[in-house]
Amino acid sequence: MHRPTLPLVSLLALVAGTASAQDMSFNRIASFPVAANGEAEETSAEIIDATGDGMTLVYSNSPAGVIGMIDIADPANPQPAGELDLGGEPTAVAVIDTAAFVGVNTSESYTAPSGRLAVIDLQTRVEAYSCDLGGQPDSVAAAPDGSFVAVAIENERDEDLDDGRVGQLPAGWLSIVPVDGGTPDCAGIVQVDLTGLADIAPEDPEPEFVDINAEGEIVLTLQENNWIVVVSPEGDILSSFSAGAVDLEGVDATEDDALSFTEGLAGVVREPDAVGWIDADHFATANEGDMDGGSRGWTIFAQDGTVVWDSGNTFEHALVEIGHYPEGRSENKGVEPESIEVATFGGVPMVFVGSERGSAVGVYDVTDPADPVLTQILPSGIGPEGYVAIPERNLLISANETDLGADGGARAHVLLFDYGQGAPSYPMLTSAGADELIGWGALSGLAAGEDGMLYAVNDSFYAGSPTLFAIDPSAEPARIVSATPVTLDGAAPEGIDMEGITSDGAGGFWIANEGHAENGRPQVIWHVGADGAIIETVDLPADLVAGATTNGLEGITLAEDGTLWMAVQRAWADDEDGTVKLLNYAPETGEWTAVAYPLEATETGWIGLSEIVAHDGALYLIERDNQIGAAARVKLITRVSLDGVTPAPLGGELPVVEKEIVRDLLPDLTATGGYAVDKVEGMAFSADGTAYVVTDNDGVDDSSGETLFFRLSL
Repeated sequence: MHRPTLPLVSLLALVAGTASAQDMSFNRIASFPVAANGEAEETSAEIIDATGDGMTLVYSNSPAGVIGMIDIADPANPQPAGELDLGGEPTAVAVIDTAAFVGVNTSESYTAPSGRLAVIDLQTRVEAYSCDLGGQPDSVAAAPDGSFVAVAIENERDEDLDDGRVGQLPAGWLSIVPVDGGTPDCAGIVQVDLTGLADIAPEDPEPEFVDINAEGEIVLTLQENNWIVVVSPEGDILSSFSAGAVDLEGVDATEDDALSFTEGLAGVVREPDAVGWIDADHFATANEGDMDGGSRGWTIFAQDGTVVWDSGNTFEHALVEIGHYPEGRSENKGVEPESIEVATFGGVPMVFVGSERGSAVGVYDVTDPADPVLTQILPSGIGPEGYVAIPERNLLISANETDLGADGGARAHVLLFDYGQGAPSYPMLTSAGADELIGWGALSGLAAGEDGMLYAVNDSFYAGSPTLFAIDPSAEPARIVSATPVTLDGAAPEGIDMEGITSDGAGGFWIANEGHAENGRPQVIWHVGADGAIIETVDLPADLVAGATTNGLEGITLAEDGTLWMAVQRAWADDEDGTVKLLNYAPETGEWTAVAYPLEATETGWIGLSEIVAHDGALYLIERDNQIGAAARVKLITRVSLDGVTPAPLGGELPVVEKEIVRDLLPDLTATGGYAVDKVEGMAFSADGTAYVVTDNDGVDDSSGETLFFRLSL
């Protein structure tokens, strides 16, 4: 396909590839699990701010009905600082020195909204004041001089009523609360009427987000109305205009388990969520969308409504290149930019654009608001909702609202980034610089080719576009240089779930497909040519497959004797307790044999194998549990010598091999300041003995989207 000109993405590739020790960049230094502050089953960190001295973070945690606090005196080692129950749903927080102004939703229903502004003394940890707001608050912002607080009274609609269309009363408004020395003047609240302004449902404005510039001017988004309003500190409307619409090309607008950026969308209304002032004349919006829109990017407006700059498809494409594109949201709003933070670091004005579904934040130099420059993309946790910058301490903080702990997933986290000298540590893998836009993710197997390249495959998350990726590991970061579809008779094979790959020694590959006993996915291995076409299909023996479960092959490797070794992820019906099979197949004779591999013990979740690689007379394996973050215990590279190992025929007792633990990968998984991910899935050895390890990011679905790529010496 023809690729649109993407100067910002190209610049990102340049920056990531040529950074020196003298360059300044953001790197993550810590991850704080919100659950460390309390025992709630569901936690969240949504809107976040910091005390005036920058030593304490305060975030809203609406599921638990509390605000939480984090001590960041040592930002690389954040500590829990407690929670405060507010007797309602905290929607947002803004801090003036040591006073936290919290919007608290106390509504009984959509038709009878109510709420208050709680003022918390962060020194005594008590609620010092409470102002009745008369409606349901959403965003809260404090004036830079601390003289007032602005609150967006959304009075949100019932999304189950009238197809969720806006136009449901009561209408929302803007409240301006005077503040003196941290004390609110509840009696002096100015209520700004916003009805009659928007083209869409003018009778029912739903204010979403507010921000205040150094002159005290308030910018306010009406997301569902696709409208923006600028208000004076006294409550006078200075300007009011539509957020407008965009035409997009080169996007994926179809949810089909495939990455294909060849579609176009016309007249997509922006429907901005967060907004932030860049200077006295310009502000930026994150165009998340809601009812009818979401332009997948962000925009810089002048105060009078003039569009100064729009990202078009470039922000989304930049996330595509680092594996953070959420295919599951293609039909809806793509990467869904939701958050905006503006700050100056090292004399450079910057805009930070958070992608809710892409779980990443773009860092832009906005020295010239008409020509922003993308300098970095940072991994931001699952569902980033809010950011706060503390330039005096060179810190950027991301608050993530998504908590998957109830079913064994990652908990909500607050991530801390330091701005300092040195190259970016992320991304570790990118397709930037390729001749075409290459979307990728869910890498599940890795192999070394005879040409010095590495080759990876994606798993069933992208069953609509099974792909063989060529990776140049000599680049920094490593670069995906080409993507080749894997096909059978010209189409994607039915039931494809590629979980392992190895070179066949002649320019082609063997690929292991993970079967599934319940959904009919076949337990097979495929011989694939360099063009991705399947040359041969080899079924696993029927008697063996009869004992299969919902898991299957998780790796394949070509040994020096020409046989193929495969790792079965977890125990099948005929396996001895605590063991799984390592299968051996001889392509020349068609003979199948096996050995038993002893797994580590676990009290939580399960443990299994994710990869197998023949190297230097031995088999190297990845053995891991399925736990994330603080719960992760087993992420290992192990070694099984092939000396004296004779696999036995299937159906009888299998010899149990001896293993040695070569490396604990937990320190590697947390070396970039993040929490440990569960899926370490690919490993390969280069000719010089360097080991490469890659993780599976689950297609950014209930995942942080991070792909970690390590070079190790074993």
